[in-house]
Amino acid sequence: MRPKNKKSKLKKNLEGYAFISPFIIGFLAFTIIPILTSLYLSFTNYNLFSAPHWIGFANYKKLFTDDPRYWHSVRVTLIYVFAGVPLRLAFALLIAMLLNTASRAVGLYRSLFYLPSLIGGSVSVAIMWRNIFGDQGIINLLLKFLGIPVVHWFGNPSAALWMLIFLSIWQFGSSMLIFLAGLKGISKSYYEAASMDGANGWQRFNKITLPMLSPIILFNLVMQTISAFMTFVPAFIISKGTGGPLDGTLLYSLYLFLQGFSFFNMGYASAMAWIMLIFVGILTGFIFLTSKLWVHYESEGGR
Repeated sequence: MRPKNKKSKLKKNLEGYAFISPFIIGFLAFTIIPILTSLYLSFTNYNLFSAPHWIGFANYKKLFTDDPRYWHSVRVTLIYVFAGVPLRLAFALLIAMLLNTASRAVGLYRSLFYLPSLIGGSVSVAIMWRNIFGDQGIINLLLKFLGIPVVHWFGNPSAALWMLIFLSIWQFGSSMLIFLAGLKGISKSYYEAASMDGANGWQRFNKITLPMLSPIILFNLVMQTISAFMTFVPAFIISKGTGGPLDGTLLYSLYLFLQGFSFFNMGYASAMAWIMLIFVGILTGFIFLTSKLWVHYESEGGR
């Protein structure tokens, strides 16, 4: 019976591997192998048209010591991330709290508010955003109507960057839905008890809502931070692939693309990709490390 049992177990294992083989093959072909290849290319001089030439750490040395445009892209990206992500999460939480009602039309409102996240990363929306913020766009027409000086969004590097940040804030739908699910999970008895003790709206929000939502905030913060570092399409479309004006919208991912596919410095672009991977990994680790100070779990007695 033992040989038969072994054969039967082996057959079941082979059947299982056969079912998951498409994922394994795809994971190896489109994830692991490209990652290892890019690591090798980061130590080479490779222009896409000739064989890679090993140059050691020359690409990394150039990144840190001989490319001011690289450091400018880092600065622009950090402003974009550290300004856009908190505003996006705050706006998402605000809308989630407004939608956390028993209104009959709340389902429609949720769908409408989530819609920008479905189409927000598309080329068409980036083009639309460019037209909205044009010199004769609706934003400047509104500013003129209110008596506020118009802004030349495509002539001022700082204004152009804030235009991208506003677009990222507009794509708050996914975070909003996650916040909304978290709000639904908070027992109303907490708020009722706080109201009986005389707590006002701000106190209930600060002492109940935020602590109870802190694990959700952590999740959204990590996911949105990683997503912000990878932003490419809006910057590419709005700046017409240049990062202008005056490199004001030169996000890290856009400069990486330009180095790899416009300047054909694929080895240099691979080095940039690995620096980003390491930095985002360190930043994510830092967020998780500091989360011990502000994330509270009911299963841990309030911690």
